[in-house]
This record gives sequence, structure tokens and C-alpha cells, in this order.
Amino acid sequence: MMQSFTLIFITVLLLTVSIQAWLSSRHIRHVRAHQNRVPEEFASKISLSDHRKAADYTCAKTRAGYPGIFLHAGILLILTLGGGLDAISHYWSEWFNDPIIHGMALIMSTFLIMSLVEIPLSYYRIFVIEERFGFNKMTPAMFFADLIKQGLLMALLGMPLLFAILWLMEKTGEFWWLYAWAGWMAFNLFLLAIFPTWIAPLFNRFTPLEDESLKTRIEQLMKKCGFKSSGLFVMDGSRRSKHGNAYFTGFGKTKRIVFFDTLLSSLEPREIEAVLAHELGHFKHRHVIKRIALSFVLSLAFFWLLGYLMNQPWFYEGLGVTGTSVPAPAMALLLFFLVMPVFTFLFHPVSSIYSRKHEFEADAYAAKNASADNLISALVKLYQDNAATLTPDPLHSTFYDSHPPASIRVAHLQNQLQP
Repeated sequence: MMQSFTLIFITVLLLTVSIQAWLSSRHIRHVRAHQNRVPEEFASKISLSDHRKAADYTCAKTRAGYPGIFLHAGILLILTLGGGLDAISHYWSEWFNDPIIHGMALIMSTFLIMSLVEIPLSYYRIFVIEERFGFNKMTPAMFFADLIKQGLLMALLGMPLLFAILWLMEKTGEFWWLYAWAGWMAFNLFLLAIFPTWIAPLFNRFTPLEDESLKTRIEQLMKKCGFKSSGLFVMDGSRRSKHGNAYFTGFGKTKRIVFFDTLLSSLEPREIEAVLAHELGHFKHRHVIKRIALSFVLSLAFFWLLGYLMNQPWFYEGLGVTGTSVPAPAMALLLFFLVMPVFTFLFHPVSSIYSRKHEFEADAYAAKNASADNLISALVKLYQDNAATLTPDPLHSTFYDSHPPASIRVAHLQNQLQP
């Protein structure tokens, strides 16, 4: 059984890496093949030079993803079949006898190693790709300051959660996975509640919207849509990037609407209203609640599966873990989260289709409560400002894109204009 699972793991990993590389290659070829002609529906709004810039930007980002595909697969093999996790576990066994503390050290050090490997890739994306195309506003000092903040935040929030999960795995018997799932649910709801007021301000400055005319317009829209929030805020996204966006976050009394300052500077009030109507469409259709509920159902299934795998010797041995001093709960948890993305990769299109369904519903809501024309004009400006390709490879888009391609999305909105 152990050798069979090893073979299955290697096969699925190679298949995943091959498909990822193939999809990237398809995407680049498709974008290049259409870079010299603006799609007809956008020809009067986006210049050929901007269309070519979007193609260059998309291809550069996609090519920059190749090292990550192979590097992450290589690290996974080193940690598992290469004996890396065994070595790390044995190292910590000389320091800690308590299985929970040992397990925490094992998991935290492994993710630290993986995070350190990711830093050069992130640095290249920001200071080479984003810089080359004029989007980056971040400085190296800000980049590393963000890393330190993220690390401290993960330690502050993650260590108590990890301790609680490992304690439950050790102490609560056969149905530990059910208690751990309940704790995981509570933790995620806690994060949703504190994110707007405690976490987000650590990285960006949020100020109340001062434009009274725009504020009145937005408040009228919210009243029409039955949406109440704790405030309208502008985020200084321009400190890091020229990309723009808008979103609402939190729930209950912590709900707030946030606009990137870059978005406010590039769109007209009527277009901002249409973009906000789209975001309110997500609220009205309860998309956030549906996604939270779905994530809870899936996480319950994953915790149950982990509960089964934790007691199977072939799961450890098939992934290269053979040491006698291994703390089984912690190692099972770590192995599960390391290899699960490999086994679930082929389900990405299902997630994309589900997300796109929500985007179409939110667009239809915006067309009904604001203006389809205004949302179209806002989207075209955002595509242009963000150098988003208008001609993605359809299969690549199906796998990765949570939003419909530009041509399909605009056509859907134009259909809303029909009597």
C-alpha cells in the first residue's frame, strides 16, 4: 500500500505540474496570437498600444510563474520523499519532548522554510514585473516591513490556533476532527470580524470618504439596496500599486465599504456607483455567506479525511516519513496541507465556475439598481488601467479566473440592456 501511494503521489504531482506549465504556455501563445488586434467590442474604447501593453504584461506575469511551478514541486518532493520532514522532526525531537510543542516547532519551521523560498519570487514579481509596467509604488523597505508584519501577525494568531488544533488531536479521542473543525470555524469567523478594524489598518491607511457629492450618491444607492455599513472608507492603495479596486468587508456591525484611492481617481461618480452596485449585488445575493458556508462544509470533509489518514501508516511512509520519533498528529496535519493542493488541483475549474456564477449575478444586480452602461464603461477603464488582457486563453481562464473574461462579461451586461 505504501509503494502504491508513493506512485500515486508522484503521478498526480507530475500531472499537476505538467498541466500548470501547459496551461501557462497555452495562455502566452493565445494572448500573443491576438495582441495585434483589439476585440471588436472594445475597439472604440481601448487603443492598440494599450492592448499590446496588456498582452506584454500578461505574458510577463505568466512566464514569471514558471519558476514557482517547478520550485514548489521540487520543495514538496524534498520535504516528503526526500526526507526533509523526517530530518526537521528529528532535529526538534532533540529539543522538545512534549508532542504538542514538538509538533508546533515542526509545522512552524516547515512553513518558515517555504515562506523564505517564496520571498525571491514575490520580490521579482513586484520589483521587476510590476515595476517594468509602471504599476509598482512599493519600496524595498515597505516590502520587507510588510513581511515582518505578516510574520508577526501569523505568529500572534496562528500559534494559538495551531496549539489548539494539536491539543484537540492529542486529547479528545476518535472525534477530535469534529472539535477541531468547530474551532477552525470559530477562528475564521473571528478573523472576519476583526479584519476591517484591526488587521487591515496594519498595512494600509483608511480614511472616511470626504467627497460629499459622491458620498450622498453612494448612501442613496445603499438605502435603495437595503445595505447598512459602519462607514465609507478610502484606502491608500496607491502607496503600493497603481491597480485599483473596491470591496466591502466584515459582517454585522463591522461591515464597511472600501474604495482604493486609485479607483476613485480613475472613475467618474456614476461609474463608481455602478462598481459599488456590483459589490452590493454580492451582499444582496448572500454570496459571502454562501462561500463561507461552502468552505465550512469542505473543511469538515477535509478534517474527517485527515482523521482517517492520521491512523494509516501508508500515508506517512508513502510520503517519505519513516522516523520513529514522529509526532503523528502534527506530521499528519502538515503532510495533509502540503499534499492536498496537488490532489485538488483538477477541481479548480469547479471553483472558478461557481465564482463566475456569482459575478454574473452581481453584474445583473448592478445593471438593475445602477446602470449596465456605467458598469461596462467602468470595467473597460479598469481593464485598461490594470493592463488586464481582453483575450485570455479560454482553458487557462476556466482553470484560474474567478471573474469571467472581459468579452463574455461585457456581452452579459449588454444583454441586460435589452428590453
